Amino acid sequence: MKFGVVTFPGSNCDYDAYAAVRFVLGQEVEFLWHKSSDLCNADVIILPGGFSYGDYLRGGAIARFSPIMEEVLQFASSGGPVIGICNGFQVLTECGLLPGALMRNSHLRFSCKYVHIRVESDQTPFTHGCTVGEVLNIPIAHGEGNYYHFDKEIKELEDNGQVVFRYCEADGSITEKANPNGSIAGIAGICNRGGNVVGLMPHPERAVESILGSADGLKILNSVNDYKKVTAQA
Repeated sequence: MKFGVVTFPGSNCDYDAYAAVRFVLGQEVEFLWHKSSDLCNADVIILPGGFSYGDYLRGGAIARFSPIMEEVLQFASSGGPVIGICNGFQVLTECGLLPGALMRNSHLRFSCKYVHIRVESDQTPFTHGCTVGEVLNIPIAHGEGNYYHFDKEIKELEDNGQVVFRYCEADGSITEKANPNGSIAGIAGICNRGGNVVGLMPHPERAVESILGSADGLKILNSVNDYKKVTAQA
């Protein structure tokens, strides 16, 4: 299976994602330049973290107009698996592939640390190999990770099973203390209605080896491998 990692000016986690896929997962991977209109036959698209275009205006607001995003939109609309990590999550909300918005952290500080997130859905390509209720230890690094949507829309996300991850304590309990940025309902990641597009603020590509502090991110990145195998056999 082949992964494509989109690189925008200002991306700084694209090499982390590339290394995780190539050297840890052992899968084929290629960088996709923001000015390109070719996904290079990728089976999975990763929109990495960083500060695309310097995050001028707001996170992801300019990156949505990149030529490569037209291809990503078509890929996603055809059911292709897309994951947006941190700044990539912001890009997905800006281009309309995911609902809601990412605002400044409620404490107005950049936050960089390991957090616990609870898996709320196993119905996406990126959580196919996880268990609902499972707690993952994965780092965050963001200043605009405060997920927001209107109450009615949050209820719809809940009802549709589109909340994929929530910030939690190590034992899986949802508390205000465990929420590192003020995200509504403790939301750390969501998906679209089709389930093939996932956005999350924590960085699974930075948690793929125990020496890094955790290898829990592999459960997210490797899930799509198993998902592809299962769907190919169906």
